[in-house]
Amino acid sequence: MGRILSIDYGGKRTGLAVTDPLQIIATGLCTVETPKLMAFLKDYIPRETVELVIIGMPTNMDDSATHATPLVKKFIVEFQKAFPALPVREVDERFTSKMASRAMLDMGLRKKQRRNKGLVDEIAATIMLQEFMGTYQ
Repeated sequence: MGRILSIDYGGKRTGLAVTDPLQIIATGLCTVETPKLMAFLKDYIPRETVELVIIGMPTNMDDSATHATPLVKKFIVEFQKAFPALPVREVDERFTSKMASRAMLDMGLRKKQRRNKGLVDEIAATIMLQEFMGTYQ
């Protein structure tokens, strides 16, 4: 069994989370500057035996596309060219950043730590992965 990788794609930075090899626990992996994302994935995926990738699809409350939706769709096409054998599932990412900010507050992180946008992205990717695991497994 391989890992599930969660991607919270953003224009500037991208949050990543991953399961353990048995797909029991979701953990934040890191935040990567988006221009360096593909190089990071080309190194990480073969080394860690990823079997599925989920990516957050940004949508409005009425399910219409947001300004970020075309960027994510373009990345998915790029990703599938680089990793044609690896399945990709789109998941709803609505509210994950707000949930991540709330989780950081609940964890007692200081204001300066809560302003770390990279940490918010990583936690948002983890929340998406946890929700996916709870719904689809």
